[in-house]
Amino acid sequence: MEKIKVIVGLGSCGIAAGANKTYDKIAAMQKAENLDFELKKTSCVGMCYREPLVEIIDQDGSYLYGEVDEDRVLEIIEKHVQHNEPVKEYVVHTELFPTVDDSYFKGQVKIALRNCGYIDPESIEEAMEKKAYEAMKKIGFEKIPPAGVIQMILNSGIRGRGGGGFPTGLKWRFANNSKSKEKYIICNADEGDPGAFMDRSLLEGDPHAVLEGMVIGAYAIGATGGIIYCRAEYPLAIKRLNIALAQARKHGFLGKNACGIENFNFDIYVKEGAGAFVCGEETALIASVEGERGMPRKRPPFPAVSGLWKEPTNINNVETWANIPWIILNGSEAYSKYGTDKSSGTKVFALTGKIKNGGLVEVPMGITIHDIIFKLGGGIQDDKKFKAVQLGGPSGGCIPEYLSNTIVDYDSVNATGAIMGSGGMVVMDETTCMVDIARFFLDFTQKESCGKCTFCRIGTKRMLEILTRITEGEGQEGDIEKLEELSYQIKDSSLCGLGQTAPNPVLTTIKYFRNEYEAHIRDKKCPALNCKKLLKYEVIEETCTGCTVCAKNCPVNAISGERKQLHFIDQELCTQCGVCYSKCKFEAIRIS
Repeated sequence: MEKIKVIVGLGSCGIAAGANKTYDKIAAMQKAENLDFELKKTSCVGMCYREPLVEIIDQDGSYLYGEVDEDRVLEIIEKHVQHNEPVKEYVVHTELFPTVDDSYFKGQVKIALRNCGYIDPESIEEAMEKKAYEAMKKIGFEKIPPAGVIQMILNSGIRGRGGGGFPTGLKWRFANNSKSKEKYIICNADEGDPGAFMDRSLLEGDPHAVLEGMVIGAYAIGATGGIIYCRAEYPLAIKRLNIALAQARKHGFLGKNACGIENFNFDIYVKEGAGAFVCGEETALIASVEGERGMPRKRPPFPAVSGLWKEPTNINNVETWANIPWIILNGSEAYSKYGTDKSSGTKVFALTGKIKNGGLVEVPMGITIHDIIFKLGGGIQDDKKFKAVQLGGPSGGCIPEYLSNTIVDYDSVNATGAIMGSGGMVVMDETTCMVDIARFFLDFTQKESCGKCTFCRIGTKRMLEILTRITEGEGQEGDIEKLEELSYQIKDSSLCGLGQTAPNPVLTTIKYFRNEYEAHIRDKKCPALNCKKLLKYEVIEETCTGCTVCAKNCPVNAISGERKQLHFIDQELCTQCGVCYSKCKFEAIRIS
């Protein structure tokens, strides 16, 4: 009988939740008690909301345990490992019996994330057991020419997963048509959207899938060099990438005659980005790699014609590259059977915000937004009312609840005014103020603007000022119209995607939640009771017991009243901090 395996999830999310302590505790128990099991590491399986995660594989099957702190470790190791008694109340997933988290896994189809959470990302041997580099071996063995590889990618229908949705095979064909002796492949890992962590998890969990995808792309277009542009804020991803690169070189998958293909000389290195959101735009990214300030350039010429060092360059994002080996190995039809006619395959989403099951999911294109949130994501935190979802990050838009049956594909999402983006999905409930959300995202894009274009640099600043005034109770009639006018001017006059899409959160919230803007401006009220300067705190006469807790905790002494007598809040002194509301045990404070 094989040894029992104990596998600890050590992605960034797991480490943040205390998984290193969990791992160290297991290792200490193993050593102290001379326990006979194999202790291993993996990355995130996507179930971030249950971290730290520990998987135990015994003779009966696999058991995934959730929220395994140091106390639970003692019980799980003693009962399951030592006495073969699974601790069922801690199991979040197994094929052996139903669990409360089964819905999270149902409906998922893992292609890009196929190995994340199932292999040690720092072991090329484990990756190769899961068919890493088999796609390149297939290309070499079957002598598939570059044009044949490109045709397979075209036939699969895969579109760029970085947000633009341009057909990947078509982009490759453009670069392949060039007769230049120098060509480049770039992986865009400059993931900067608030609430997005798809690329980070892929790089941390299965770096060899990304590397193999790049090798295949390089062979297809005739590239001589590859770069992974990864933001420096992802130290674990960068560490594992560099380990994977060294392993790939040692095994002959990179370097001279890469993958055993004669005259195919190709290598990859990692370029760390400084964290500028605008460098997610491909021409700004290229400028940064060249040592220039990350600012976009006019197109045409497009990078496929004149990119890095003015040579033909192909850029795809992390998720796109991770899909490529699977498509080559399993065939175009196997991939295109998922999704819709114009948006084939699967898409990875990062579920964040007011959702119960925050984490990563990979679903077939064509699934509805509602099903992602309520079937896989478990619904809204505290069972509050679902209000909207922000899709596409700061460049995307807010889709209201009544459009939640919109299917996830490029055209359907675009029709709502949002964009697919790289896959960030921020869920909002009834307590979310849509005006403040628009202000939040515009504040982000305004700060991240490179400043090259006047309308983006100054226009977003003026829009932010208007939105800030509205949320502080100083909105004026005509502000909504000013926001709309500025939005279209910025979209029409900006050079790159950052400026062209920056107004999307504002335009979609005005489109679907105009009544909230009007309430802020005309009534000086925030319907979601979120905007601090528009709130009014009052004592409820019927429930106030005169306990004095609110008065004692008020930082500005705005509350008065004798003990066991009705208390009062001086509205002139009140700073709307909310301390009285949070401290009152008798629900005697009203917010309006």
